[in-house]
Amino acid sequence: MSDFNVKKELLFQEQDFIGHSGDPLTWKIECDALFPTEWKCIAKMIMDYEERPFQAALGIPRGGVELGRWLNEYSTQNPKDPYLIVDDVLTTGGSMDEFTNSYFRNREPNYFGWVVFARNKPQHWVKVLFQMPEKILT
Repeated sequence: MSDFNVKKELLFQEQDFIGHSGDPLTWKIECDALFPTEWKCIAKMIMDYEERPFQAALGIPRGGVELGRWLNEYSTQNPKDPYLIVDDVLTTGGSMDEFTNSYFRNREPNYFGWVVFARNKPQHWVKVLFQMPEKILT
């Protein structure tokens, strides 16, 4: 490997920032830190649990694009099969809803989804590889 497995970014970062949802957050999962070989492995991990066929994987820009690229190796290219919508990190699920509402505006809504990490419970049609536990309010 020419990159010698060295990246400047860390996958898990303790920092204050505003998420895509507009909410203030105190830690971040930075999937830009992942290498292509890691994305390939994550795609295989998902496929170890996903048995439904899909015509194509659609990665939500920007975080889901690389995952979608690797998952397309498993796609059927059959237009009768649903689409697989993917993203790297789900916080509120807003990005998944925005994408599907836009992409399927003039089409039959034939899709299901996967995310790598979920900070909260996702929509009923989205599965999660790594789910953060629910917060216990005291």
